[in-house]
Amino acid sequence: MRHRSVRIRLTLWYTSLLGVTFVILGVIAYMLVSYTLHKETDSALRSVATALAQRHAAETQRNFPPDVDEIFRRFFGSPPLGPYFEWVIPEKDLGNVPEEPNGPPFTRQARLNAMRGLATFETFTGIEPYPVRVLTWPVVSSGRVASVVRVGMSEAALDKTMSSFLLIMAALFPLALALAGGGGWFLAHRALRPVDRMTRAARQIGASQLHARLELAGTNDELDRLAETLNEMLTRLEAAFTEMRQFTADASHELQTPLTILRGEVEIALRAERSPDEYVKVMKSALEEIERISLLVEGLLLLARSDAGVLKMDRKPLDPMTLVEDALGRLEPMARARSISLSLGSMEPLEVQGDLVHLRRLLFNLVDNAIKYTPPGGTVRVSVERRNEWAVIAVEDSGIGVAAEEQRKVFQRFYRSPEARSGAQGGSGLGLAIVKSIAEAHGGRVEIESAQGKGSTFRAFLPLGDRSFGPPNGETALA
Repeated sequence: MRHRSVRIRLTLWYTSLLGVTFVILGVIAYMLVSYTLHKETDSALRSVATALAQRHAAETQRNFPPDVDEIFRRFFGSPPLGPYFEWVIPEKDLGNVPEEPNGPPFTRQARLNAMRGLATFETFTGIEPYPVRVLTWPVVSSGRVASVVRVGMSEAALDKTMSSFLLIMAALFPLALALAGGGGWFLAHRALRPVDRMTRAARQIGASQLHARLELAGTNDELDRLAETLNEMLTRLEAAFTEMRQFTADASHELQTPLTILRGEVEIALRAERSPDEYVKVMKSALEEIERISLLVEGLLLLARSDAGVLKMDRKPLDPMTLVEDALGRLEPMARARSISLSLGSMEPLEVQGDLVHLRRLLFNLVDNAIKYTPPGGTVRVSVERRNEWAVIAVEDSGIGVAAEEQRKVFQRFYRSPEARSGAQGGSGLGLAIVKSIAEAHGGRVEIESAQGKGSTFRAFLPLGDRSFGPPNGETALA
């Protein structure tokens, strides 16, 4: 199926609308002209009847008086076609007056109206080739009808005038429609010219030219707003592509490091004969690297499911206090090895609807992150408290802290602050990104409060009770 362009559709709509408008206006104009001409004809007949009644009130003849043509000429401008004049003098009853042979009939209604002193306009057909308009005009004297004047004329001139008007309208209509179509095409072409320009510019923008933007005309009209919207979309796409490229590069780097180590250790072990203890040592080291790769891939898969809105959540009633105790119990050896003190803050018994595995990972990542970036002799404290309709899990440390300009970036994937990169801490930079995704999947959020050199506090906000978002057992959609 062939699709018409917007320009052609606008032209067709514009031309059709104007065509319908022309037809309606033509019909209205024809009706107004016809009404006006008929009213003027009736007014002229009334004036002729009045003048004849005043001049020939005493005459009884039914033939034309000598000056009838002059009277018609005075009110019509020229003698009309087929003028008609009849003078009726009632004797006992108007109903007994004989009719003029071959003239317009003196109808019963006109006679009754004349007897009551009322004028009557009538149109007769079949007498002449064209209709005849007749006025029956009673002349009242001393409170009674003294005589009746009947004047009329053929409507041939009026019909010819209306026919000429129709011919002129019929001739002008195609011309007006053609001019309207041409004007519509010109206006559509002029109005859509910026759209064509934006289309050409957009076609030249590819994945490698996402920095390019559409030019604004500066008119602040709908097309300018469209260009601004497209530019905003390009900005978002550029940011998404940049983030994707960075994500791919970081993921490749994080995967390449353990794979390189794993390959090097295996190659070294195979170059010469080794003792069983040496082989065990190599296998343990290889297993550590495999575990590191496994955790990294697992984190990437979790984030990918979160981005796709298909992170599966098995929601059940949970007490955050049990999650805290479990996480501290698992991380106690790691903290003791680094001479870091783990402690509990205020612990309020609360209930949240959440996934046990994901919330356990959320808390584990927060505490693990706090231990990694806290120097020996420092402290990490975990607390659970209620804030309005939220259960807040707070992890506070006395570590290196995060600079104000870096705090927004710590939840980005593979991001690590310069202080973290320069230290001996491990990690891939996915921990806090996973924490953010899990919190948002539960309908919550994560906040950071930190000062460089004075430690950090991470707070995970989870909705209490049945306020958690999404179905209780199913896949949750993320914002």
